[in-house]
Amino acid sequence: MRVRLLGGFEVVSPQGQTIRFATRKTSLLFAALVLAGRRGVRRDALSEAFWSGRGDAQARNSLRQALVDIRRSFPAGNGAAIHVEGDLDTVTLVAGSDEVDIWVFDQKIQASQIAGLASAADLYGGDVLGSESIPDGLDGWFAPHQSSYRRKALQLVERLSLAPPAVGSTEELACERLAERLLASDPTAEEAHRALIRLYRHRGKANAALRQFLLCREALQRDLGVEPEEATRALIDDQHGAEKRSEEPPIMPPRDHAISAVPLERDQPSVVVLPFENLSGPDDDFLVEGVVEEITATLSRVRDFFVIARQSAYAYKGRFVDLPEIGKELGIQYAVEGTVRRAADRVRVSVKLVDTKTRAQIWSERYDRAATDIFALQDEIAGHVAGAIHPALLNAEIEQARRKQPDNLRAYELVLRAYPNVWSATVEDNRRAISLLEQAITTDPDYGRAHALLAWGHSQNVVYLWASDPATERALALAEAEKASRLTSNDPMALTAIGAALTMCSGDQDRAAAYVEKALALDPNSAWAWARFGWIEIFRDHPKTARECFERALALSPFDLLEHNFRAGIAVTYGLEGDYALAAKLTQRMLDKNPQLTWAYRQLASFSASAGDLPTASDAIAKLRAANPRVSIAVMKTSHPLRHIPRLFDMFVEGWRLAGLPEE
Repeated sequence: MRVRLLGGFEVVSPQGQTIRFATRKTSLLFAALVLAGRRGVRRDALSEAFWSGRGDAQARNSLRQALVDIRRSFPAGNGAAIHVEGDLDTVTLVAGSDEVDIWVFDQKIQASQIAGLASAADLYGGDVLGSESIPDGLDGWFAPHQSSYRRKALQLVERLSLAPPAVGSTEELACERLAERLLASDPTAEEAHRALIRLYRHRGKANAALRQFLLCREALQRDLGVEPEEATRALIDDQHGAEKRSEEPPIMPPRDHAISAVPLERDQPSVVVLPFENLSGPDDDFLVEGVVEEITATLSRVRDFFVIARQSAYAYKGRFVDLPEIGKELGIQYAVEGTVRRAADRVRVSVKLVDTKTRAQIWSERYDRAATDIFALQDEIAGHVAGAIHPALLNAEIEQARRKQPDNLRAYELVLRAYPNVWSATVEDNRRAISLLEQAITTDPDYGRAHALLAWGHSQNVVYLWASDPATERALALAEAEKASRLTSNDPMALTAIGAALTMCSGDQDRAAAYVEKALALDPNSAWAWARFGWIEIFRDHPKTARECFERALALSPFDLLEHNFRAGIAVTYGLEGDYALAAKLTQRMLDKNPQLTWAYRQLASFSASAGDLPTASDAIAKLRAANPRVSIAVMKTSHPLRHIPRLFDMFVEGWRLAGLPEE
């Protein structure tokens, strides 16, 4: 292998010499290409992430220089094993599957034989990039990869220890070395402690197993203030009989006193992912725990939630505790519960979101998947659960804010009340949203999300033809977007709103994309961010890519407040491809469900006329003008978001003229 990322960073040339790139950023850029694999990375995303403090032109130039440095070491042609390919949009590192340690690691952890798993364990030399210094601005780029591979290593060491090979064998020693490496970087890694406890027990070394347990407990108490998980305790409880326990003081306080209530009033909903019930057998414990861990980690990346740490949640494994009691002990309002069952080559995961105070079920779903790739399965289910829980939990919070007396509302609750209005896309609701957001900003002038959503509200006034003075509304939208950009850098919803406002009011799609891509880097399960990226791809005249974004948004959040927007976007993508009849049909279907969205009749009118259905087109124009009598092609030229894209806008204009929309 010529490229090593696990435990450090090392690149070897085709001649066997260690490569030193010109700058640290070039080295990290190469690492980013390795982690992206065959799907590649967008050039604008790399420019924004690696050279964010520079202008667009300078950032793109710096990217080109770094790629020249990489290509100098790995020139293309003559069947080169490693080289860089790229087009105007994307850069990809092309290499054989055996040239990169993390690629080989990903292959080997899928092995069913213990020898393959042991080989993967030896490959894991430590966290991605090891102790390499990563600038603050790039933490968000590499942290998810570091977390993902560390999780895979923890699951791997658990799998190896659950089926221990012969004492002293190569496979057993590989498991031990991996556990020790994991603990060297994180002494609280319980999976690694459990692996060593199992190995010591397998060797008949009861005292060594007990010492390992005590080291685990000490690290958890010191660093996290929690006790070991039930699964860790059980290994020692199994080892020591009742007689032994009666002669010695208890290792731990009773479980009933392990957690104290921490009631907090937070400006965000709080949630705990409780241990799921394993409906299969003990051999699938690692699968169940992996699903729970990945859901917890995925929800933790959603900045709208306060998520209780996995260690605290695990204290409830194997115990029946009433939900209100859990809510009181942990100081949280919502709980995620579930079951996992594996049968043959299928896995069924059932999940529900529950209010701990009322025991009311807010949302539930069942996932049936093939069990061929366990880690991919865990990632997929976690993404869908997070995507679905986000709007469900948000709706529950909105309902609570609605029930509260207006004079007791904080800025956070004012924004909560604004959410359904700012996303409903009717002029009356948008006015209410703007009023609520302005009140929130009066209460807290530095509330970045409120400024970002206010920018979105003003931009909707422009593009949906609700503004008598579009230029003023556009200026207000851009001013609020600039304020929000200075006040928030890690809030995916705010970043998405900023990108959306820029898309609709500035015409600078590259800058808009930078905000939305950053939102997706922070929360890859944000349905709204995927949809907004879909609209950006429409503006870039990439209908197929745009449709994939909208479809992903619908898969993540099928009952989203913005579902109509996702479906409107899909319809437009077919229109851009020339399938006007299908575009009109999908728009009509969206309007049948949402007749209050009168702005969409402009879309229906143009597509219907272009498809030759003039009666439908004429009727759509009549409904559009009934809602907004001043609408005309001239007004569209001042307000429609596609007015900067001649090919796309001309397509709509031609349809409107056929449908009978007046010029002035």
